[in-house]
Amino acid sequence: MKKSVCRMIVLCLFGLASAAAAENRPNVLWFIVDDMSANFGPYGETRVPTPHVDRLAREGTTFRRAFTTAPVCSPCRSAFITGMYQTTIGAHHHRSGRGTEKIVLPAEVVPAPVRFRAAGYYTAIGSGLAEQVQAGQPKAKGKKGATGLGKTDYNFEWDPRMYDGNDWAGRKPGQPFFMQVQLLGGKLRGGNDEAAQRLQERAQAEFGAATDPAKTELPPYYPRDPVLLRDWAAYLDAVRFTDKHVGDILARLEKEGVLETTLVIFTTDHGISHARGKQFLYDEGTHVPFVVRGPGVAKGAVRNDLIELIDLTPISLAAAGIPLPAGMQAKNVLARDYRPRDAVFAARDRCDETVERIRSVRTEQFLYIRNFHPQRPLLQPNAYKDGKSIVQTLRELNAAGKLDALQRELLFSPTRPAEELYAWTTDRWQVKNLAADPAHRATLEQLRGRLDRWMAETKDRGPESEAMYDSDMAVYVGGRNGKAKGETETEKNIALMKRWAREGK
Repeated sequence: MKKSVCRMIVLCLFGLASAAAAENRPNVLWFIVDDMSANFGPYGETRVPTPHVDRLAREGTTFRRAFTTAPVCSPCRSAFITGMYQTTIGAHHHRSGRGTEKIVLPAEVVPAPVRFRAAGYYTAIGSGLAEQVQAGQPKAKGKKGATGLGKTDYNFEWDPRMYDGNDWAGRKPGQPFFMQVQLLGGKLRGGNDEAAQRLQERAQAEFGAATDPAKTELPPYYPRDPVLLRDWAAYLDAVRFTDKHVGDILARLEKEGVLETTLVIFTTDHGISHARGKQFLYDEGTHVPFVVRGPGVAKGAVRNDLIELIDLTPISLAAAGIPLPAGMQAKNVLARDYRPRDAVFAARDRCDETVERIRSVRTEQFLYIRNFHPQRPLLQPNAYKDGKSIVQTLRELNAAGKLDALQRELLFSPTRPAEELYAWTTDRWQVKNLAADPAHRATLEQLRGRLDRWMAETKDRGPESEAMYDSDMAVYVGGRNGKAKGETETEKNIALMKRWAREGK
């Protein structure tokens, strides 16, 4: 408690000293998109037009090799809002800290909005659309009662007062703002075939045409089934709606005369929500778009060095003239003295009721993945994913023997290799595991050691204790609303996880 009070006093004093100078600093606006991979023009997407993200790239810098540190919402968001690996701060298990066991940040780790607010910025999180601004909104009283605010989803204890409102319109005249625009992205297509078809109907009405499912390209480990094709087509239409939202915000910034004094970063929290995408450490789950536009940012530049999603925090703080803490793990990749990384890292841990632990290290040529539960299948039971039409369809096709050898091996093998190694720059979908190839033994051993060092140096918190089944897991019993009658799929899954744990799987 004393540490927390001291931290706030220091930040407040810093804020008093910085408030006057803040008016001359750039605004900072983040576009944070849910569940969407790099399917935009600057990344080679040609099936749907993305003129507004294209504009950001044309007028700014595009990072072609940006990767999230966690391929699921809450750990990822906990990481980028602090500039720290989620595994270091103990926020790596999805939707953790919501039960009796709380997660408290170390005293030296401060969420970005707190730092911006202390420096005199108006902090906001919402849609960015003026018609959705709730003027005079009441202050949020808690995580779930954050009235009018956009998606936060942090796994640690935080004070809702770090956000002044849901839109920069509430700021004082001349006051700079830090705004997070939260977009639904891939979630627009819903979780079932009917919802996907409704989004395509909406695209037809608003854009004059919807993406043709028959012309949709799928990764080779997904069958060209009508349900999957319609889902992916709807996802591409969601890309168009996302791009339109970006255009609306840019137009508003221009109308208000603040676009040229605003640092804009466009990115997503992780990749597409699909069987081998979201929740997993392959490119489909971790590769994200990352485009930066604003004062001092090179125009039309393309960078191919490896960066991590958490880097958006130090980039933004530095642009605002806010000192970066010495212990921050993220890097200001726009700094003059920045030395490009030779590797980036990612982690997957428990997602809802599904116990998992996966780590990865990626270099310029190779992606090394370690599975800590290799005796469990890739698609472990998971109420969230198993509720989606695409996963239900995959399970039905597998049961009927209608998947090819690659699809069965990658999606439905009863076990997984303990280690995976991919030449990711040439093996686009990571389908050829080189871990057992003698020709790549030296690379395997090198990356194995590199991952070990990273886990030790960053103090990886590792797996949860068995107590989670009686605390955090209670959130998922009964599904999302906690009112189901009888034994739910989630309860069945938890029972299965317990059995696997007893069996050492």
